[in-house]
Amino acid sequence: MAKLKLDLHDLFNKSSEIEAELNRVIRQAVQEKISLVEIIPGKGSGQLKKSVLRFLERKEIKALYHRVEKDSKNFGRIFVHFKFTQ
Repeated sequence: MAKLKLDLHDLFNKSSEIEAELNRVIRQAVQEKISLVEIIPGKGSGQLKKSVLRFLERKEIKALYHRVEKDSKNFGRIFVHFKFTQ
C-alpha cells in the first residue's frame, strides 16, 4: 500500500507553513492516488493536532478523502484514508 508521511514537528509554530504542507500532501495523495497519508502533529499540548483536524474538516478538503483515523496507540498521529475507484 502506498503511503505519504507528513511530520509537522519542525513547523509547530508556523501556521501558514503547516497549512501549506497539509494542502500539499492531501493534493499529492489525490493526484498520485495514494491511499494513506500519515500526519504526525506530535503529542505536545494537543493544539497542533486540533488544528490539523480542523483543517481536515473543511468542506473542500473533506470532499477529497474517505475517512480520518486517530491512532489509538499513538496520540500524536493521524491517518487520512483515500478511496479511489478504478
